[in-house]
Amino acid sequence: MKTVAIVQARIGSTRLPGKVLMPLGGHPVLEWCVRAARAAPGVDEVWVATSELPADDAIATWCEQSVVNYFRGSETDVLKRMMGCAYKTLAKVILRLTGDCPFLDPQVIGAVVRLQKQTGAAYCSNVSPRTYPDGLDVQAMTCDTLEAASIEATRPIDRECVTTWIERNRSRFPAEALINPIPGLQNERWVLDTKEDYEFCVGVALHWPWEKGPPSQLDILGVLDAHPVLRQLNANAVMNERHFEALAEEPIYARSYQRSQAQFQKAKEVIPLGAQTFSKSYLQYPQPSPLFVSHGQGGLVWDVDGNEYVDLVSALLPNILGHRDPDVDQAIRKQLSSGISFSLATELEAQLAETLCRLIPCAEAVRFGKTGTDVTTVAIRLARAHTSRDRVLICGGYHGWADWSVERNLGVPVSARSWTVRAPFGTDPEASTFGNFAAVIVEPETNPSYLQRLREYCDATGTVLIFDEVITGFRFDLGGAQKLYGVTPDLATFGKAMANGMPLSALVGRRDIMKRMEPPDNIFYSGTMFGETLSLAASIATIKKLERDDVIPKLWKTGERLWLEAERLMAKHQLGDAIMFRGEAPFMRIKFRDDQIAALFRKEMVASGTLIVASHNLCAAHGPSEITRILRSYDHALGIIREAIDKGDIAERLAGATVGSMVRAQ
Repeated sequence: MKTVAIVQARIGSTRLPGKVLMPLGGHPVLEWCVRAARAAPGVDEVWVATSELPADDAIATWCEQSVVNYFRGSETDVLKRMMGCAYKTLAKVILRLTGDCPFLDPQVIGAVVRLQKQTGAAYCSNVSPRTYPDGLDVQAMTCDTLEAASIEATRPIDRECVTTWIERNRSRFPAEALINPIPGLQNERWVLDTKEDYEFCVGVALHWPWEKGPPSQLDILGVLDAHPVLRQLNANAVMNERHFEALAEEPIYARSYQRSQAQFQKAKEVIPLGAQTFSKSYLQYPQPSPLFVSHGQGGLVWDVDGNEYVDLVSALLPNILGHRDPDVDQAIRKQLSSGISFSLATELEAQLAETLCRLIPCAEAVRFGKTGTDVTTVAIRLARAHTSRDRVLICGGYHGWADWSVERNLGVPVSARSWTVRAPFGTDPEASTFGNFAAVIVEPETNPSYLQRLREYCDATGTVLIFDEVITGFRFDLGGAQKLYGVTPDLATFGKAMANGMPLSALVGRRDIMKRMEPPDNIFYSGTMFGETLSLAASIATIKKLERDDVIPKLWKTGERLWLEAERLMAKHQLGDAIMFRGEAPFMRIKFRDDQIAALFRKEMVASGTLIVASHNLCAAHGPSEITRILRSYDHALGIIREAIDKGDIAERLAGATVGSMVRAQ
């Protein structure tokens, strides 16, 4: 199977014109790239693909003088250029390399070639997820896959960036990733895009002369370890900055959900509701809408139809750092090499428990679970055992699907329902009634004065105060809302953001209450998977990163900007009485005047590129580009809602086509 490496190169460059022919150690940058590709195992031919612009005659001349195969095609339609080159070579597998990566590692190139050969994947790379330095990028795809992209991709950004359409359509074109065995290199910058990058490259080439042959990743690391000042030359550059700017500036494009709808028809035959989670099911969005995701990265997700979204659901809040966070993923891979579940406890359990006790005010002891329902339910059982009372007061909020907590109570015995009393959040129940309750449970999202009153009522009556911090924990503060607001409960439950997407929850609290889990006179709480190690390792890595990178203050800042700008757009479209915000900046809930407005809002936000239900579920990977895109969706959706209200045709719009019929297809 013929494998051809195609090196993209052109003289034009926004930031550094002529960069591919700049001298580096006495040889053009492009020659470094071609040499590395030729030295890579499994590569049969190396070609340079450049444009037909007169400026790129210089590249053609260099190729002729250097006896390098080359192909010339469209300047702006780079995908068409790549496809033309692929046809000319009669290749079966195409490697995409770029001429601004002088330190390409032949062994890394060869490893991607071998990965594609071994797996038969349509697309292989070392960039999705990125675990190699920027500048060692290798992408391999079958010629059939590249041809499909060339025929079907219509968005300008896909024609320019070649592989973005393939990467988005992972459901159709199965992908494999080459993972770097050396962790922590994903933020290294060895690419040539700015004058600071050129200074870096010149410095490296000075210490790795041409005569030594193509450097490996280890060789470059050796140079940088010996000369650490080189890393500072381009340390402030933003990776792929122009690409993300282009996405933020891109017009809204038409979307289809055919594969999602087809998959739903299959899934509902074997899965009641067609999904495992109520809030991720078709009930959340007017149909047709996206129903199945193929993959995510950072603050973005892609559905099985290849549509891209800024993910403002964040998997219902677990992904506090973003999808495929490199530090968390590395911790999971490291633990995976030792095993997942064992026949005895592991040291990870105590390590994480000690961390929680250090961070959370009420935490003197810890037990783990897998879901929020696990730990809220055991908290209630503990409170009943501690107080010898049965009744529970729920002060608003959702606390899981157990018999004691669920409002949709079909299948719940009538006798069980009678033990739970509900009161709206923020309303003061009669203090005299507190002595009847084993526990008061509340989601502490706002109103610290109310939380303090609950604390006082519980102190006066011996009732156990439980904060359900499954949402607020590690999002409002590393110590939870109890740390932020200065109100300490007796027990607290954590989950969601604990492990950046891995299944883990925790009950923490006063030692004298938690001791009721130990024999001889104990409640029973146990689960085979409660000590599963991949989730524990992920949680430890997540919390370390939250502390080290000061993530939570950044979430507050980003959330405040999004909230204030969204409020400004509400005023612009005169919708302040129809859509309102409540909560704190890192988790802002959206309230709607009626269900039709809520449905149209979701439909148009999704159709314009933002996946959202009814809250701002921010993550650390939501940067300025993502916020710009969210606000663009807001402006679009609010404009549609305003128009629908004025014309009185909300129902018709909900029953009609998606936003794709209202905007120009790209």
